[in-house]
Amino acid sequence: MKLCIVSDSHDRADALAQAVGQAKAAGAEAVIHCGDLIGAQTVKPALAHGLPVHLIHGNNFGDIQALHFQMGKSGGLLRYHGADARLELGARRIFVVHYPEYGHAMACTGDWDLVCCGHSHVAGIEQVANVKGGRTWLVNPGTVAGLAAPATWALADLAAMRFEIFSMAG
Repeated sequence: MKLCIVSDSHDRADALAQAVGQAKAAGAEAVIHCGDLIGAQTVKPALAHGLPVHLIHGNNFGDIQALHFQMGKSGGLLRYHGADARLELGARRIFVVHYPEYGHAMACTGDWDLVCCGHSHVAGIEQVANVKGGRTWLVNPGTVAGLAAPATWALADLAAMRFEIFSMAG
């Protein structure tokens, strides 16, 4: 299973939809948004691609009631998880949180195959040593909005546990 991983869209609906469209063309079957969507309307163009979107709120909450309204109208495509998410996708255990330091800490537990985070607007992929003697993938897709950093998103291949950062195509 392939995933589109995005973060920090900050009301940039076009950029978010563009990343989701590029990921879908690359085989993505679902989207993880690591927070700071802000306005609930921001997700509507991305939902038009027909992929389920798993969303947390980040430090810019936006309108939570409007998010719940959008979730109800999405036909099950939008799944709002609150401050963090615990997912099982493609037979992998995935933890999603906005802050990189919390993401790093969760990766250190060894309880997850993949931890996704955002907030810093700096894209990165690393394996973190965990307390169980293994290594856990930590992926920060950067900011899909391109705020104070290049506009980026990540593609995850959960079967191969491969991850790649993509810059937004012009």
